[in-house]
Amino acid sequence: MTVAQRHGRRIMMTPAELDSFLAEQRTCRVATVSADGRPHVSALWFAWDGSSLWLYSLTRSRRWAELRADPRVAIVVDDGEEYGELRGVELSGTVTFVGEAPRTGEPCPELDAPEQLFAAKNFGLDTMPHDGRHAWMRLTPDAVASWDFRKLAGL
Repeated sequence: MTVAQRHGRRIMMTPAELDSFLAEQRTCRVATVSADGRPHVSALWFAWDGSSLWLYSLTRSRRWAELRADPRVAIVVDDGEEYGELRGVELSGTVTFVGEAPRTGEPCPELDAPEQLFAAKNFGLDTMPHDGRHAWMRLTPDAVASWDFRKLAGL
């Protein structure tokens, strides 16, 4: 679902641009909320399968503990140095935990595709290495907002 972007419609990414951008980017920023209401933002590698963002997180992290307690999340993936180069995507919704935690490689057909994407993108491998410290979360976003300031030059 794309958020209505009244002022940003001209610079929002098309679905194809959004897929391409998320496929090429490596790092996202994950925003969670602690039990006492304090926000927490952390960086994390991810894989995008065309409809869901797959997050491979340490299970002994603050992020993991906060999402176990409250699975609502906002995630930003962005790129660019100069103002006219800035582009990015904000995705929000509720994460789902998939597979065993921590992940040791037990068969889980739902993880076949994201693990292949993640391993190729981040490690240059055909198969996912498992270290027994990480586990998977999937965000199928409720809302998506995007921007590509490179489009401002044409306005």
